[in-house]
Amino acid sequence: MSYDTIIRNGRWFDGTGAPSAIRTIGIRDGHIAVITEDDLADADAAEVIDASGKWVLPGMLDIHTHYDIEVLGGPALAESLRHGVTTVLLGSCSLSTLYVDGPDAGDIFGRVEAIPREHVIDAIERHKTWTNGEEYIAALEDRPLGPNVAAFIGHSDMRAATMGLDRATRRDERPTSAEQAQMERMLTEALRAGFVGMSSQQLLFDKLDGEVCRSRTLPSTYAKPRELRRLKSLLRRSGRVLQSGPDIQNPLDIGSQAFQSLGVLRNPLKTSLLSAADVKSNPLAIKILGPLAKLVNRLGGDFRWQHLPVPFEVYADGIDLVIFEEFGAGAAALHLRDEVERNALLRDETYRRRFRQDYDAKFGMRVWHRDFFDAEIVDCPDASVIGKSFGQVGRERGGLHPVDAFLDLVLEHGTALRWHTTISNHRPEVLKMLARDPGVQMGFSDAGAHLRNMAFYNMGLRLLRHVRDADRAGTPFMTIEQAVHRLTGELADWYRIDAGHLRVGDRADVVVLDPERLDASLDDYAEAPVDQYGGLSRMVNRNDATVTAVFVGGRAVFREGEASPLVGTRRTGRFLRAAHKAPALPAQESALTHAG
Repeated sequence: MSYDTIIRNGRWFDGTGAPSAIRTIGIRDGHIAVITEDDLADADAAEVIDASGKWVLPGMLDIHTHYDIEVLGGPALAESLRHGVTTVLLGSCSLSTLYVDGPDAGDIFGRVEAIPREHVIDAIERHKTWTNGEEYIAALEDRPLGPNVAAFIGHSDMRAATMGLDRATRRDERPTSAEQAQMERMLTEALRAGFVGMSSQQLLFDKLDGEVCRSRTLPSTYAKPRELRRLKSLLRRSGRVLQSGPDIQNPLDIGSQAFQSLGVLRNPLKTSLLSAADVKSNPLAIKILGPLAKLVNRLGGDFRWQHLPVPFEVYADGIDLVIFEEFGAGAAALHLRDEVERNALLRDETYRRRFRQDYDAKFGMRVWHRDFFDAEIVDCPDASVIGKSFGQVGRERGGLHPVDAFLDLVLEHGTALRWHTTISNHRPEVLKMLARDPGVQMGFSDAGAHLRNMAFYNMGLRLLRHVRDADRAGTPFMTIEQAVHRLTGELADWYRIDAGHLRVGDRADVVVLDPERLDASLDDYAEAPVDQYGGLSRMVNRNDATVTAVFVGGRAVFREGEASPLVGTRRTGRFLRAAHKAPALPAQESALTHAG
């Protein structure tokens, strides 16, 4: 028998958590044709990979991305592919592009996800041809998709398109009966088309861009219980997923969103909530989140927390960072786009007093720890401050309050001042606990968003390193097989998409990696331009020696850190419809499909 590719003598993981084994794999027509202990003759394949000493696993899933804009003009999504991610989910945090027009999409995505508004508008106006979910799927599959794609429909997308962005972001406005029915039709159509569910958002520090609605929160945050109940009932009946972000300043909202998963005299609501994080600002919170999920699921719910399984390290240029949105003084500065106006505000002593009060406040739920002694300057025209914290700089400048030291440096250098801090997931032992918690999902990479602030494209590799290192140290907290399952098959099965497994008959989404190169290179800082965003430099991960080969649908997309000629020119991925088997991409389609 002949094969397109043979991967020989690798340690094979099937994505189910079953024991791994040394096997040889034959790929034919985009599927796994054989997995055998025996050898397969080289002459029977167009390509042979010697995977001796390597791990061969299913392509990983990234269940929380904001690639909705990038996929239109740059559908290769190579920054995920190169790290072995072969399936990505779009439409997170109530944001999708099914119905909104360009300006509204710019207002909704621009500030929340730190994607320049003008590029959002340009992408929508240049590429949008669809009016519903089926047409959206067709439009994506008419592009040279790199990875497979699945999607949520965004509540804010539906609400803004139905009510108009202005009315959709006013507390005294409610959807009319006709508008409510229209949103329900939109959701029903998307679910029938194969979307995995709906994303919503109640988090109140995500703010709109633009002029008319600037600094209002996302449209979904204005929805009242009746509106939400009617939409959620459609998800319950179809067995699809609600992804949501709770209002972290309201513990009752967090509890309510968890317990809504229960199915008393009705179907459970599959709920994925953001996020299980070991936040520095409240180290006790994580002790509540795990037991809460366990209790809800024991009572019959189907609830999961989303979790980034690596330290949540963020970078910022000046004051441009979403964490400042969570308190009044920070949001006031980000509200002002004009640099002259913003600088005048930052100089104002009354404003500074307010900022210091917000900074020094000790109580209340928050994301940022608000400690400028735990914030290192990594780049600045004034080389004397590089490597120091803002707190240190304040002491050296005559005992300035850390807030004043920070604001002075922002005024002096603007966005040329670059700094970083770790917000959460800083304790390795807690990360181990979360990694094995069945109420926690591996996700929340935010790939495609916050371009200058973070890069977690290789989070799956970093989890595998953590597990491998603990095993070698004689302190294992989970097996490699369990870790692979958590990054692949467990996610695919829960979201009901055809991915995440590597068995005979499965589509050949395959990653070959070198476990000896799960090393410090995974933490390296790097930047690369985004062509469709005018060459804007973004943070990326570069550990090219770790992943030696990536296949999507049986076609090689990366080898030794280099993209294959297919990437960006031919379609290798496809839209994965929930609860549907996804056939491999026909060979003739791959040969004929060009960049859109």
